Amino acid sequence: MTKPWLQFYDKQVPERLEYPTVPVYELLDESAAQFADRPLSRFFGKQLSYREIKEMSDRFAVALREQGLKPGNKIAFLLPNFPGYPIAYFGALKAGAVIVPLNPLYSVSELEFHFNDSGAKTVITLPMFLEKIMELSSRVPIKQIIYSRIGDFLPFPRGLVQTIRENKLVKKQLKNSKQDIYDFRELITTGNLENFKPHPAQPDDLAVLIYSGGTTGIAKGIMLSHFNIVANAHQIKVWGHLKKEDRMLAILPFFHGYGMSVGMNSFILAGAEIIMLPKFNAQEMAKAIHKYKPTVSAVVPTILVALSNLKNISKYDFGSLNAVWVGAAPLTTAIKENFEKMTNGRAIEGYGLTEAVTAIMANPYEGKHKIGSIGLPFPDVEAKIVSLKDKSDLPPGELGEIALRTPTMMKGYYKNPVETEKTMLDDWLLTGDIGYMDEEGYFYITDRKKELIIVGGFNIYPREIDELIYKHPKVKEGIAVGIPDTYKGEKVKVFIVLKEGEKATEDELKKYFRQYLTPYKVPSEIEFCSDLPKSAIGKILRRSLRDNEIKKQQTNG
Repeated sequence: MTKPWLQFYDKQVPERLEYPTVPVYELLDESAAQFADRPLSRFFGKQLSYREIKEMSDRFAVALREQGLKPGNKIAFLLPNFPGYPIAYFGALKAGAVIVPLNPLYSVSELEFHFNDSGAKTVITLPMFLEKIMELSSRVPIKQIIYSRIGDFLPFPRGLVQTIRENKLVKKQLKNSKQDIYDFRELITTGNLENFKPHPAQPDDLAVLIYSGGTTGIAKGIMLSHFNIVANAHQIKVWGHLKKEDRMLAILPFFHGYGMSVGMNSFILAGAEIIMLPKFNAQEMAKAIHKYKPTVSAVVPTILVALSNLKNISKYDFGSLNAVWVGAAPLTTAIKENFEKMTNGRAIEGYGLTEAVTAIMANPYEGKHKIGSIGLPFPDVEAKIVSLKDKSDLPPGELGEIALRTPTMMKGYYKNPVETEKTMLDDWLLTGDIGYMDEEGYFYITDRKKELIIVGGFNIYPREIDELIYKHPKVKEGIAVGIPDTYKGEKVKVFIVLKEGEKATEDELKKYFRQYLTPYKVPSEIEFCSDLPKSAIGKILRRSLRDNEIKKQQTNG
């Protein structure tokens, strides 16, 4: 197919790549062979080398085998970003396990669905989540619980204090446990490595069963093979010009596809250092950038909003950052310009979806960067726009659904052939995202197909309203949502969070929107909020807001 985007590739980026047909754990092992003494992780100042993490992952694999884990068994991860994550991740894969990464903040009911659907019977988590796991174990057949203390990976004396606190939680929560209980620290420091060999996984074997966020319905298990994940790490490394001297500030959770591939795997492939933060806090992130001098970070737009609104942002030096990669939600022009003005950083928008591991498009690292565009397809990625009606190919400038063909395309949805068939048309992946391609091969997203608002027969793309929301000087963040209306079918409601100290009225905001929108696009309702519901990576949950509005309507009759 014609690929007009190739002419805009950075000179270091080839049209095609050679992908090694190796298991995912070779990303770590090969880098450990080359960069043994270089730091892989930095966690609140404490560093661990590639050699150390590789050896601990080997010992974890040995321990899992001794516990009876068989190749293909599922192991659920309920962990934040900390050095134990890559140790457990690569160790589990070396044992032949399939990783099921989950948000540790999920409710027991949400976890019940994921455990039942995946069939995971082993879980690794932190002491602070053990109470939840014990309640869960009364509903699903969990056989083995592995707990890891955050304190074990912190510098002294902070680590000792944290470990004592976590040990108390362990003793309290596991007192009457009927499961086999294991201390992660013991497993990664005592295993016998004599004659150890990792499980010889094949490229097409299932490596990670990662669930969609459920923001467009019931969460679906996305089956990612070893080859999918390895290929995506190589694509990201080449596109981002990653090298061993780079330092990634990993704020996005590793249990999310974006955090796993962009924040962890690609940088391990490069032999770079990963500065890990267990949760997002704008002040702490700014301090970490100032102190540890990362060269790259990967974020979602709401993180840029939070950083830009820090009152004391000017006291922090962001100069080490060559780039901040932005994805998972649309980056509005106002968010990008405000962040770059406040920090002198460079926000580079990209695009990905878990059905293709994660990132598969981005603006060039050095070349032409188009504001509002999600950029160009990565090497070996084919992309096109297809008609929403009949899936026929559309020319540049025409609005339709983005379709992809990529070596990172999932094996399918777990135990869900119907949804798999809907999403994978021949050998193309239908993304569910509406957008267009310009004459130069840059792609743009207008909205999710399922988030289109239809008012009196007129199509409204929420992003157009979102762009205006972020341009208003009093607004910190906000989002436009379509909610049912008995007369027009749907109406537009906007949820707004004002900047600290600002005041505004509904009439004031409606007047603002009328200046820029045709009458049928002007929001019918505006609600001021103290905060907005967000996903694990900070993406505002449009569907959650819509569902809440529907419940209110039903309650009120």
